[in-house]
Amino acid sequence: MTAATATRAAPSTEARTGTGPLAGTGTLIRFALRRDRVRLPVWILALVLGSVSTARNYTTLYADPEARASVAATMDSPAGLAMTGPRHYLTDYTFGAMAGHQLLGFMTVLTGLMSVLVITRHTRAEEETGRAELVRSTVVGRHAHLAAALSVAVLANLVLALLLAAGLGSMDLAPDGAAGSLLLGLAYAAVGIVFASVAAITTQITAHTRGATGAALAVIGLAYVLRAAGDAGGTAALSWLSPIGWAQRTYVYVDDRWWPLLLCLALTVLCAGTGFALSARRDVGAGLRATRPGRAVASAALTHPLGFALRLHRSVLAGFGAGLFLMGVMYGSVLGQADEMLKDIDGIQEALRRAGGATTAESFASMVTVVLAVVASVYVVTAALRARSEETAGRVESLLATGLSRTRWAGSHLAVALGGGTAVLLLGGLGIGVAGAASTGDPAMLPALLGAALAYAPALWVTAGVAAVLFGWLPRAAPAVWIVPVYAFVTGYLGELLGFPGWVNDVSPFGQVPRLPAAGMDWTPMVVLTLIAAGLLRLGLEGFRRRDLETR
Repeated sequence: MTAATATRAAPSTEARTGTGPLAGTGTLIRFALRRDRVRLPVWILALVLGSVSTARNYTTLYADPEARASVAATMDSPAGLAMTGPRHYLTDYTFGAMAGHQLLGFMTVLTGLMSVLVITRHTRAEEETGRAELVRSTVVGRHAHLAAALSVAVLANLVLALLLAAGLGSMDLAPDGAAGSLLLGLAYAAVGIVFASVAAITTQITAHTRGATGAALAVIGLAYVLRAAGDAGGTAALSWLSPIGWAQRTYVYVDDRWWPLLLCLALTVLCAGTGFALSARRDVGAGLRATRPGRAVASAALTHPLGFALRLHRSVLAGFGAGLFLMGVMYGSVLGQADEMLKDIDGIQEALRRAGGATTAESFASMVTVVLAVVASVYVVTAALRARSEETAGRVESLLATGLSRTRWAGSHLAVALGGGTAVLLLGGLGIGVAGAASTGDPAMLPALLGAALAYAPALWVTAGVAAVLFGWLPRAAPAVWIVPVYAFVTGYLGELLGFPGWVNDVSPFGQVPRLPAAGMDWTPMVVLTLIAAGLLRLGLEGFRRRDLETR
């Protein structure tokens, strides 16, 4: 009896050491901010500058009330509402209403992506690499990692909201622009924090970073689809199932309703609380869902470097393929309305005239195909840099200790980047081609738009070549390859709208591709780009063969 009482009264480890489940959270927050001192500012500035510059373009391109009325009329269709937001914004289509209508649906997806990556980077990735177990052997509570990650995500989103409020508030977007700007910034932040709390749950379920990230991104995709389906079909109940729909129903610059953000707050508390509760029901490094046992014998494909690389890339490849196909469908669905939608917008009309083309639909398609190609190049960069992450994680050393050569190993990742990039580009072209043919009633648009998308394949290969050269000769500078897709988007798409000089776009490999279907096919730049890509890839592989491995 005495022994039992003594056992029950024995203080816990946390009580004996004077710690608690959140011990060390402040230190981990400072450490996370230190690690993300470049990553987070880049994310935040990109979101702020993208939103502010787009809103400023509205004041230039749609300066006349007639132009805004024309856009509002053409947006009042199922395809237009699916791409933008609820119809209520169209009742008074001021610059502010236009910004809320067209920005919230897309930019909150990017805000959610930023938040998800913050959570998985500082929780599941730490456990997967074994660092969390080492840290938790010190005076660190069991909930400290998750609490620190959520704190950093919340802080990043609040900074984003304040910068957006300041940037948009400096423009005359609506009669009460200051309140609307603050509400729009907080709507961005609210959705981002919701998806951060969703990631707090997915990181408990699976033992792998990619699985946790993929599950959270699937929730973001579902939220976007529910919002789009509800707005396009007039079924408001579907939109009310999505945090993105809640943010859009603040009706910034129109009604300035604050209470939908309370729904985001409630869901955040629920999901975050669930994440903390689930984290106490599993071991460090494990997931609630047991890892599925693999085969006793590996498949024949995994015995070859290309098959193994494809296995590593398959989830990202599938995600980009599905996303690019849906993006193509959205762009293609409005081609049939391009004449009516763009006829009164002088800036875009001038850009379309520069693009050429027999019809407005062809000229507009040649412009938006650049966006599809840039998104495909994002996959190419991601896939090409996977070799660098494998190297720094120390996993490549054991592979190269066998009979596998450096060239075959690095070449397998580059081959997946080249082939996968072309495949997702093909899916994007298929999406815009099918939807474009349906919206215009012209079956010939399918092969024309499919060919227009595939014409950018050599530019993707050059992008992979640049990544290979940096990886082979300047591995620490490999992330600089992101300049290529960013520059291509700024000069190839925004530059057309803003009237940049032609030579600015010509510097980019994407600027050398013929603008099909508006322009005629020119095989010379295609051949030249292919040869340049081959030379860059060869040079990069030679550099990797000559240098030492870098591990840390």
